Amino acid sequence: MEYTSGSSSWRRAVGRAVGILRPRRRTGRSLGWSVGVPAIMIAAGVLFTTSANVASGTDLREDRRPQMAQVITEQQARIAEEQATASRLRTEVDELTGNLAGSDTPIAQARAQAEARRQAAGLVALKGPGVTVRLNDAPAGAGGSRPEGATNDDLVVHQQDVQSVVNALWAGGAEAMTIMGVRIISTSAVRCVGNTILLEGQVYSPPFVIKAIGDPNRLRAALDAEPGVRAFQDAVRDYGLGYQVVSESEIVAPAYTGSTDLTHAEVAR
Repeated sequence: MEYTSGSSSWRRAVGRAVGILRPRRRTGRSLGWSVGVPAIMIAAGVLFTTSANVASGTDLREDRRPQMAQVITEQQARIAEEQATASRLRTEVDELTGNLAGSDTPIAQARAQAEARRQAAGLVALKGPGVTVRLNDAPAGAGGSRPEGATNDDLVVHQQDVQSVVNALWAGGAEAMTIMGVRIISTSAVRCVGNTILLEGQVYSPPFVIKAIGDPNRLRAALDAEPGVRAFQDAVRDYGLGYQVVSESEIVAPAYTGSTDLTHAEVAR
């Protein structure tokens, strides 16, 4: 068969021979992809620019825990300084009152009455026999494992656990008591902050040590009779928390140095 130069058949044959192919027709999918990629890149650029402007050169996901630890340390130092100032001022007031008592009979009588009540108020250091109670979180298992069915709350000492021990010791006739070496009185408040306690502006971590001066046998019996303490003893058996009661021949309880002012009171009903 002969092919003429002007025939379409000849052009097709030549195209097949030399491998010339028509360009593919753009499908809808390829067209969408070519349009979508620039749009996504533009959107990403806007997001990056906005994030940079908001951050202003800082890390938006910066770990704030070191800063919080620094704030707590600074506040504890400030509280310690203010407590030292308060102690110095109380000493000055006592000295001035003592000087006036030497020449003023009413002041001398009032001072004698106050001194008689200072021991009951916890403002005088005491020492004597008693018990030491230690409460501790459950130890971590191998690889961070925990007893079957236990939650994180089951494995730590809570505020109510410490309060149950304190209430039991007062009920058992405790004459003086300390928590972590800090003298507490009837108006002292124990606050739980995570797995730590806040006492007189200071934060303490477990194990929590509670000491009470009194008859060791009565104090032990009061602990065993307290429902909250019994519940904690069950947790000791089930989850491995720490609970220890030791009789002591001599316990020293320093004088209470915190504020004796009442912020509010409620009549018991």
